Amino acid sequence: MAVAAEVVIVGAGLAGLAAARRLSAAGVDHLLIDRADRIGGRVATDVVDGFRLDRGFQVLNTAYPRLADLIDLDRLDLRFFTPAVLVRRADDTVRLVHPLRMPFAAPATLLAGVGTLPDRLRLGRLLMRYALTSPARLLTRAETSAVDELRRAGLSTRIIDELLRPFLSGVLADPDLETSNHVVAMILRSFARGRIGVPAAGMADLPRALAGPLPPDRIRLATDVTAIEPGLVRTRDTDLRCRWIVVATDPPAAARLIPSVAPVRMRQLTTYYHAAEQPPVAEPILLLDGHRSGPVANTVVVSQAAPDYAPPGQHLIATSVVGRETPPETVVRAELARLYQTSTTGWCHLRTVAVVGALPAAVPPRGTLRAPAQVSSGIFVAGDHRDSPSIQGALASGWRVAGAVLRRRS
Repeated sequence: MAVAAEVVIVGAGLAGLAAARRLSAAGVDHLLIDRADRIGGRVATDVVDGFRLDRGFQVLNTAYPRLADLIDLDRLDLRFFTPAVLVRRADDTVRLVHPLRMPFAAPATLLAGVGTLPDRLRLGRLLMRYALTSPARLLTRAETSAVDELRRAGLSTRIIDELLRPFLSGVLADPDLETSNHVVAMILRSFARGRIGVPAAGMADLPRALAGPLPPDRIRLATDVTAIEPGLVRTRDTDLRCRWIVVATDPPAAARLIPSVAPVRMRQLTTYYHAAEQPPVAEPILLLDGHRSGPVANTVVVSQAAPDYAPPGQHLIATSVVGRETPPETVVRAELARLYQTSTTGWCHLRTVAVVGALPAAVPPRGTLRAPAQVSSGIFVAGDHRDSPSIQGALASGWRVAGAVLRRRS
């Protein structure tokens, strides 16, 4: 049996691509395989009637450290959202801005009615501390849940429920905020320091950019792995011999292939995509349900940031619902009418995208967010379930695991 490569990477999602990039740059012969017929894993874009629909609403943050290390952000032609949020409450809508990005509008945010004035001051101090503190130091703090961290910072139930719960639930798919405060600190640090956007041509441009420098003949798709053992990757069609194996699949597949990897609870996010001739708001800004009377966590007119997401004369609205339940589209449409304070009867429902394994749960203890790279002789595991549940976590884990392989080779 011929040797397929020195390193076989199982899974061509973001973690696998990041690992391949580092190994390739070091001159290591590798083979990147995936059961799907495309690269990208959970990051993909479908074109439906001229609309670009990402596989669930996702964004890129320019402050993700590993992102800028791996690709030229200009290559993605990022289109940015307004650095602010709208919070819909029972009887009004409040606009809160990022004070560092929009300093002239900051006084209005300080006077906004979300939470109390002490709440808003404490939240500002908390975000500033996250922004100015190094990741290593943030990860030395006593670990607890996100909701306990927010309460420990002196924030009231009111501001947590009106602002932070709907915002973070859309980011983490965790409405109970049981996620580790270490994970939340890293995520809020990135939001405080970076800009949020999407590639002009859709999120699928991210894995394409990552794969760009890789040798095309070292990527093999539609290859279903049935088992692995040290030095051997078994597929439905053939056996692949190698020296090292990197398993960069989704968490359920990793647990199936490697018994020593504990199963990870996965969280679901569902995105409802609608088309409208007139946008319900005049800017690309995230709207949160601060009243929390319905299933919607957040909604945004994506095409206000990235016009190429919709055909001429149309706008694309993406709405996120958290949890295993997938409400009927009519229920979501009615909620959108309330949130945007406009009629939605003329909107066209394009697609409902339910991503059952959208994000791994990241409850305490998470420690430094770095699970061991090597799990057995010659076998390594990468993915956001081994770091933080985010694009940054996937990229950082893949890069770190490739580094561990390189150290074993030397």
